[in-house]
Amino acid sequence: MAYTIDRFPSEEWPRLGAMTLHPVAESAPRARYWFRKFLAPYNPACSIDDCALMISELVTNAILYGRADESWVVRVEWFRVATSLRIEVHNPGFPANVQMRRPDANDAHGRGLLLVDSIAESWHSGPSRFGGTMVSCDVAGAWPSSEGFTPLLF
Repeated sequence: MAYTIDRFPSEEWPRLGAMTLHPVAESAPRARYWFRKFLAPYNPACSIDDCALMISELVTNAILYGRADESWVVRVEWFRVATSLRIEVHNPGFPANVQMRRPDANDAHGRGLLLVDSIAESWHSGPSRFGGTMVSCDVAGAWPSSEGFTPLLF
């Protein structure tokens, strides 16, 4: 796993951090752990645990549905957009038509996007700038204003 922390985000470069993960089952818990660790210094007003849950669901979906002929990775990035937090998860392959499922009570899978939809202000999918598919979610009210945009600790 590789990761990047953007220590001095700004209006011109609002990314707070990024991770590159291998498409293996252990990547979802790793993504949750490192996201919590790297977002906490920015002191968001939103629930870091809720955001970590959404990342876990989106990374799991990216691993399950991403495809490439060669070795590939899942990319996770998070940004500050005004007072919101945006999380993006990118996986390779042809851009997919991502749809929320309505699983039956007995179905073991299919609830990931339902969770994201219930927690996030909004979510979107489309082509990734890296090729493949990108699914993003926005968490409104993550920060009260544009002031104090730098991390508290490092």
